Amino acid sequence: MLSLNQDSALVTIYNYLNQREIIWVLTGSTSFTIQGMKLTPRDIDIQTNKAGAYEINELLKNYVVRPVLFSAIEKVRSHIGYFAINGVEIEVMGDIQKKCNDIWEDIIDLRPFIEQIVYKNMKLPVLNLSYESSAYRKLGRFERADEIDNFLYSKRTE
Repeated sequence: MLSLNQDSALVTIYNYLNQREIIWVLTGSTSFTIQGMKLTPRDIDIQTNKAGAYEINELLKNYVVRPVLFSAIEKVRSHIGYFAINGVEIEVMGDIQKKCNDIWEDIIDLRPFIEQIVYKNMKLPVLNLSYESSAYRKLGRFERADEIDNFLYSKRTE
């Protein structure tokens, strides 16, 4: 369940990004929660492409904690920035790439994996949970991938 501050931050993000020509999508625990999984998100994660990351940086400039810059760690690289809205950390990642078997994946076009979820009168873009499960497995985060798969299985058997 999202906290009031997270709901408020989500409304702010939506108001800035809705109706813009930006490809953006909620991902991670906030996305999973608004899709029905029983989690307690700590932040809001947004995926986009490189251009979208820098445009979001400009739109949310009053909330910047760390501006969007290219960054790489062991298994992930992207154009990443951090923001804070109502005390909620927002992470924006553009053109994210995952390293699998010591090879960087190609940049993924997110559009085929985007679904729309209505949450508190907002039509929010989220990543398809099957795609999310696969992405978590590639990063070696099997426990979260299993949680997603179990949730999807339980929805099919309801």
